[in-house]
Amino acid sequence: MADPPGVVAVDAATLGERRLRFYDFAMSAFVVILICSNLIGAGKPAVATLPVVGAVKFGAGILFFPLSYVLGDVLAEVYGFARARRCVWAGFAASLFAAGMSWVVVALPPAADWNGQAALATVFGQVPRIFLASITAFWAGEIANAAVISRMKVWTAGRMLWTRTIGSTVVGQGVDSLIFYPLAFLGVWDAGLVLQVLVTNYALKVLWEVILTPVTYRIVAWFKAAEGIDVFDRGVAYDPFTTRV
Repeated sequence: MADPPGVVAVDAATLGERRLRFYDFAMSAFVVILICSNLIGAGKPAVATLPVVGAVKFGAGILFFPLSYVLGDVLAEVYGFARARRCVWAGFAASLFAAGMSWVVVALPPAADWNGQAALATVFGQVPRIFLASITAFWAGEIANAAVISRMKVWTAGRMLWTRTIGSTVVGQGVDSLIFYPLAFLGVWDAGLVLQVLVTNYALKVLWEVILTPVTYRIVAWFKAAEGIDVFDRGVAYDPFTTRV
């Protein structure tokens, strides 16, 4: 992928305190999509009837969750691994807060004249096991996703963006799915259903990435042009346990 006019290739280590115009907005969007995906539909197996294939079961949250991976790709490609990692940790912290708030609100005794407690508990009463599986899988998958994009960008000298976006999704979503579904549902759902949903969701997430590749190209190009930089992670330490940039 050729850089837009006016874009300068820089090493991540030289960014320093350079003002980044849209990084905060990208981080905010990333966190919002993550929280909504975790709270809405994460534990619901849905079904769709496809031509030839027939009925296919999948996790309802898959329809929107891949958007966070697209944004994760953009963050790692445009701003580098360290800033993408910071967004992952922001999402992790936001997920912890959302879960804590949900637990407190559901646990509070309802007013005597209010009849919505059961519905509220059904929607927001997250099972601790599912929540822990979700945030663990998210953290590991997104860190892997950002690291793959970062390394592949250096290897390809910034060319062939599609290899990085798809390759990172294959790895990142693989890590995510292999952690989340067994931890969250093995022993709750039949093993066959867990495997079916895992494989189906993984395939759909990768397919989503392939379909959205032209969109990713446009978004990446826009961000690079707006910031005027194209970051390369030469000599970067891939420590996942820090938010330092």
